Amino acid sequence: MLWFTDMKNNAAYKVALPAILCALALSLGFLESLIPPMPFFPPGAKPGFSNIITMFAAGSLGLPTAFAIALVKGIFAFATRGVTAGIMSLSGGLLSALAMYLLMRYATKSLGMVGISAVCAVVHNMGQLAAAVFITGTADVIYYAPALAVFGVITGALTGIILGSVMPALQKLKFTHYDK
Repeated sequence: MLWFTDMKNNAAYKVALPAILCALALSLGFLESLIPPMPFFPPGAKPGFSNIITMFAAGSLGLPTAFAIALVKGIFAFATRGVTAGIMSLSGGLLSALAMYLLMRYATKSLGMVGISAVCAVVHNMGQLAAAVFITGTADVIYYAPALAVFGVITGALTGIILGSVMPALQKLKFTHYDK
């Protein structure tokens, strides 16, 4: 795949790949919005499949790209679901993108994809809880923390399994050796 190797140094490629990842993250976010509320789960809880894309970006393309994807997702939430959804998306997304980058850089061997994803899902939920405290002006929303932690570990593990299963194919395409 000589063309692919040559493309990695192309300026258009360096813009197009993150843009494609943003579009993919938005598409996955839209698809998961079609999932009806799950009984016995916290209100508004979603699987977080678009975070698979953010985690891939954090580990393969670097922190700026992961932040850009989280920012685009937050702006899209502002535009389509309102200010509260946008604040919640940004607070959880940016915080978890930072955690993803740091853990993928320094703890991949000890935690693995599943562990990192589970931790980052909980971090995402905690960022959203902090935003909810800010928005509502009350700390009463903290009572959702245990349920969100359990939900985050479960969905985070699921997204980590999905990313881990597609990484070998992406590594063959040399997506994970992007020049940062």
